[in-house]
Order: sequence, then structure tokens, then C-alpha cells
Amino acid sequence: MVDDHALVREGLSQVLQGLSTTEITEVLQAPHCARAFELAQAHPDLDLVLLDYHLPDMDGLAALAILGQRHPELPVVILSGSANPGIMQRALERGAAGFITKSGLSDDLLGALRRVLEGEVVVPEDFTASLGQSTQGTAFQAPVFTARQEEVLKLLQQGRSNREIGEALNLAEETIKSHVALILRTLGVKTRLQAAMEASRWGYGKSGFQQP
Repeated sequence: MVDDHALVREGLSQVLQGLSTTEITEVLQAPHCARAFELAQAHPDLDLVLLDYHLPDMDGLAALAILGQRHPELPVVILSGSANPGIMQRALERGAAGFITKSGLSDDLLGALRRVLEGEVVVPEDFTASLGQSTQGTAFQAPVFTARQEEVLKLLQQGRSNREIGEALNLAEETIKSHVALILRTLGVKTRLQAAMEASRWGYGKSGFQQP
């Protein structure tokens, strides 16, 4: 949890205990980005970063880019006081796993974060339409994946589960889950079905990526 207000961090840390009904949720707190980078480096088993957009040492988008470079499989959710469609779009383009406003209810926050942990990309439903309108006329670059991600994507397009993909590639199911989450974020979609369809639209298929 990265936020420069101690009371916000403490309050959200209490809320985040509701993420799981079977085990305690450990929340590491950072008052600024520099500390967040240190914690991410020291704890490679982190499941999620909840990152405030307005921070004293750099804005959330810049921090998101750095976290994406250093920890590409770590989901980062932007937390903001307002749902600006332009900021939302830039956050998603830089690999954010979600965008959540502080005006929502705690149950909504927990529900959104559970979806992110399951590999979805989450944005406020009320602003989906305006987000799409704000990107009209924008030229999007084709999504680029590593060779391993392409292998995972190909099997995902075949309807394989994470367990089945892991068995096919001889990888742990948790590793596959991380790859799938990153694929969804890269494609800017929320579900596996949407990912398969979007990947096909870009030319990914049985023979890999083909320039449309």
C-alpha cells in the first residue's frame, strides 16, 4: 500500500484484511515511491501493489512504469481521488492491473482487488464509456509478448486452464497465473475470453503474431 497519508494507509490496511476469509493479509506500507521500490525489491513474493496516484516524490504513472520494468509480473492497481478518463487510459497503457477511485465503498474495493488477483483488469464501470471516447483517433501499437508469454497465450486461446497450461509447459500453476495476468494487462482486457479474442484480432494464433 503506497500512500503519503498515514491515516489512509492505516485505514486501507484494515480494509484489506477482508481480502481473504481463510488467512491473514499482510500489508506492507510505503509513504512514497522510493520506499515502495525498496519493499518490492525486498519482497519478491508480493501479490499486489495498491499505488496512490498523487505521491510526493513522483506521480503514480511514473512509479507504475518503474515497477513494470523491475517487476513485470507484479499487478499494480492505481488508487486515485478522481476518475479522470485520460489518466485511466495512460495507466492501462503502462500496464496497470486496475484503476480504483477513493470514492467507492470498501466492499467494492475488495471485490475489485479479488478480480485483479484472479488475473482481470479492473476499471470503474461508470467510466468505461468515457474512457473509450477519450481514446478515439488514438493509434495503438501491437501488443508484444516474450516467447514464453506467446506459448501461454496460444494455449489460452485453445481454452486451456492454468493447470493444463502449466502441465503442458512444465511450469507451476502460480507462474502461469502471473503470465496470464500480464497478458490480460498488456491486451487491456478483463477476462480470458476477451484476451483470446483480442489476441486473435492482433493476429496471434497457432503460428504466433502476424502483422495485420
